[in-house]
Amino acid sequence: MRTAIFGTGGAGGYFGAHLALAGEDVVFIARGEHLRAIQQNGLILEIDGVEKIAKGVATDNPGSVGKVDVILMGVKTWQLADAARSMLPMMHADTFVIPLQNGVEAASDLAEIVGEIRSVNGTCNTITRIVGPGRLRSMGPVNFLRFGECDNRKSDRVIRFRDMVVNAGVRAEIPDDIQLAVWKKFCFAGGCGGISAAGRAPAGVFRSVPETRELLARSIAEVVALGRAMDVNLDENQVNETLAFADSLAYESTPSLLRDIAAGKPSELEAWTGAVVRLARKYGVSTPVADAVYALLLPQELKARGAITC
Repeated sequence: MRTAIFGTGGAGGYFGAHLALAGEDVVFIARGEHLRAIQQNGLILEIDGVEKIAKGVATDNPGSVGKVDVILMGVKTWQLADAARSMLPMMHADTFVIPLQNGVEAASDLAEIVGEIRSVNGTCNTITRIVGPGRLRSMGPVNFLRFGECDNRKSDRVIRFRDMVVNAGVRAEIPDDIQLAVWKKFCFAGGCGGISAAGRAPAGVFRSVPETRELLARSIAEVVALGRAMDVNLDENQVNETLAFADSLAYESTPSLLRDIAAGKPSELEAWTGAVVRLARKYGVSTPVADAVYALLLPQELKARGAITC
């Protein structure tokens, strides 16, 4: 299955590199110096000090590479709509798209542009970052890709792609309930990301300071309550499960939300904490922690987008 990586950052690049290294036909969509380095030298992936060079077509023009069978969306959530429109020339009738974003609305947002039949829900985990043009570094042992049809059918296309990813040496799963899998990941992004960004603290700090850990538990509980209000089958132990995941991270681990906000860049605030606040209002769920964190971070987000100056 010919695969395009639309946004060759940490997540998309990690999975795309493994597919290319396994001999699959991969197209990397990138831009700037990163693109030029991939075109000249391939995509370099560092794992435990070992460099692997993945080869594939690399371009910033989706319309120039012909049709593909699968697209992994690795762009930021706020870039999703523009990216979806620009990738339409790459799609044939049976092409499907898997979002890798940390959010719960990506699949439905994609469906509005590419059509419901082409939108497959998904989530992933990898601590992989761009460390130079054309160069990625994987810094964590937990790397997986989970995806499935939005109605949870075990279709031939998702099974074929799952098998292809597994053959490339990456853990890939088709959950029985893909919505639940996405929300489990969102309990961390929506519940922990904003706390980390507001406190400018890595995982080792925000999980170990007692007062902050208590706030973290309350924040995660708000996301769980919201999911249940939206008929997501999150169970009573989800708060503890999410805290356990936070405890498993390297001490210095930071979410991309913190890194982007601290650097003064546009972030995924609206898709993380902002989505909790917005959906909670829609479904009548009380989220005082998310409300406060969102209000604290919003001025920094608006400044990064040029909406305010200070």
